[in-house]
Amino acid sequence: MITRYERTIARRYLWPGKGDGIIALVASFSLLGVTLGVAALVIVTSVMNGFRAELFDKITALNGHAVIQGYDGRLNDWRRVLAEVKATPGVTQATPLIDQPLMGATQGRVEAVEARGMTMADIQGPGIAGKVVQGDIKQVTPGSENVAIGARLAEALGVAVGGQVSMISPAGQTTPFGTVPRIVSYRVAAIIEVGVYEYDNTFVVMPMEDAQALLMMGDAVGVIRVQTVDADRVERILAPLAPKIRGVGVIQDWKQMNSSLFQTIEIERVMMFIILSIIIIVAAFNILSSLIMLVRAKTRDIAILRTMGATRGALIRIFVTIGLSIGVLGTAIGLFLAALFLTYRQPIVNLIQRVTGENLWDPSVRFLTELPARPDWFEVTLVVLMTLVLAFLFTLYPALRAARTDPVEVLRYE
Repeated sequence: MITRYERTIARRYLWPGKGDGIIALVASFSLLGVTLGVAALVIVTSVMNGFRAELFDKITALNGHAVIQGYDGRLNDWRRVLAEVKATPGVTQATPLIDQPLMGATQGRVEAVEARGMTMADIQGPGIAGKVVQGDIKQVTPGSENVAIGARLAEALGVAVGGQVSMISPAGQTTPFGTVPRIVSYRVAAIIEVGVYEYDNTFVVMPMEDAQALLMMGDAVGVIRVQTVDADRVERILAPLAPKIRGVGVIQDWKQMNSSLFQTIEIERVMMFIILSIIIIVAAFNILSSLIMLVRAKTRDIAILRTMGATRGALIRIFVTIGLSIGVLGTAIGLFLAALFLTYRQPIVNLIQRVTGENLWDPSVRFLTELPARPDWFEVTLVVLMTLVLAFLFTLYPALRAARTDPVEVLRYE
């Protein structure tokens, strides 16, 4: 344990006098480097974790942990398949869906859309009804010819609640002159904002019966959406189901449907952690250089302390305390700045965008409409431990050098 006089000396050396301004400057840079390194690492890892978690939550909330997809986009015997899915241990929910890419047109504008036929329970559930920004989702009922569309799609088509959207399906009636596309007009009853740009830019949500009529599918559906008790074990949970639906459809889990996206996010998260760790390493080198300069400047003081009975261990503890104090203080300030930034992250991003005039968070590129964040306390602890360990290791050399000071050689000519 460090003694009282050792703490006193360490405290005095932490605030060098007027003649040691350069040492104070280098120590300040060390403190600033640790602060910025810790803050940057915590912010980036939290944002990357939040990006992955938000994207995963929004995608699986709409598409499930897995889908049972019929051949040629049709599941004719879907009721039997649905019963088999629900009977599978580990499955919490199974719902039939229709997903079909079509064209949407209004007032001369044409956009690619995704027609999604859903059960009334799903339409009135939190995944859709909880995302309404305009209109009334309760008006979207079978046979009403009312639909809900994504907010970005509404902007692209220039349509508001009460407007008309024409759905154009290439699978129309066959005539002697070829297949005539099927065009059906629907009234926009609600505008929804899921928070995933791809969905908000394409979604047209309608009751299952209306989607079946539009696509002339009869009683068939396109897919069965499956939710399980554990998304990470979805492949193992649904493994017993594969033989039962062989020849009818195939199973695709969220990892297969979005593998490239989530792998890219994971690679970026690891690489950013490694790159930003260099800031902390540089700060640790600054701690090393400032302590070496301090030892050289205080050689006479160290020699006097040795003649007064200070042990080598005491000197080591004094300089290790100085280095660790810089590391601890920088880490604490860095964590505070990270917490402050993460709390007010979206206003900060908006402010920077107004000042620079640049769109830093383009939803068409980032998928999500707002900057997410989800701190992982294991990773935060790892950052803190890494910073303190580096600060400790980089103080050992100057501390040992101070302890090896020979008072006889230093004070010989005093």
